[in-house]
Amino acid sequence: MDLGLKDRVYIVTGATRGLGRATAAELVADGAKVVVTGRDAERAAKAAAELGPNAVGVPADNGDPGTAERLVALARERFGRFDGILVSVGGPPAGLLADNTDEQWQAAFDAVFLGALRLARAAAGELTEGGVIGFVLSGSVHEPIPGLTISNGLRPGLAGLAKSLSVELGPRGIRVVGLLPSRIDTDRVRELDALSGDAEAARRRHSEAIPLRRYGTPEEFGKAAAFLLSPAASYLTGLMLPVDGGALHGF
Repeated sequence: MDLGLKDRVYIVTGATRGLGRATAAELVADGAKVVVTGRDAERAAKAAAELGPNAVGVPADNGDPGTAERLVALARERFGRFDGILVSVGGPPAGLLADNTDEQWQAAFDAVFLGALRLARAAAGELTEGGVIGFVLSGSVHEPIPGLTISNGLRPGLAGLAKSLSVELGPRGIRVVGLLPSRIDTDRVRELDALSGDAEAARRRHSEAIPLRRYGTPEEFGKAAAFLLSPAASYLTGLMLPVDGGALHGF
């Protein structure tokens, strides 16, 4: 199946590792060109070099108000067009309500929510018919994850934002989608498992609760994300796709 990605240009934030990196790799493998970002300039450059000549790496902080417009301008300058964005950010600090400070909440809101909103707004202002805005969210949109109170508070709000944008931008032919990963085998999930004091036991316990009885791979997530961002998914918008091995209990 041809996803129609050849020569299309995407921005993928948080793409130096994990889910963003896997998505960028799948996009490039199918012929797209990507701007990959990360907080560290060296890691962003290294990720782009590994992806090849159809990728450029740039340091970017999603919490910086100037980041969004700068990235869109860079995509056009480097590759001559702009077709979509996948907003992927690192997870907020773990903790219960009593554990997280106002400063942690504010920093997470600036980077995770407000930063994503700015990126989506800048993208919406530049995209034309056939463009797409994607958000990497979390299974916590449907089911709160114990010990991740900040994430549980912010991710569902972003899902609501995405749904609102899909209605607002639909008449212009611009799609808005979200992906809801659960136990994907990334550094972030391994770190969360380690917080239990026995990472292997935590992994076994979580795997047993997943119908497929295993964690997903970043590559599996990347393939799902690349499809949703591609013209092959041209009639899909406003949806939140769980990428979780069947872990979501509802429909």
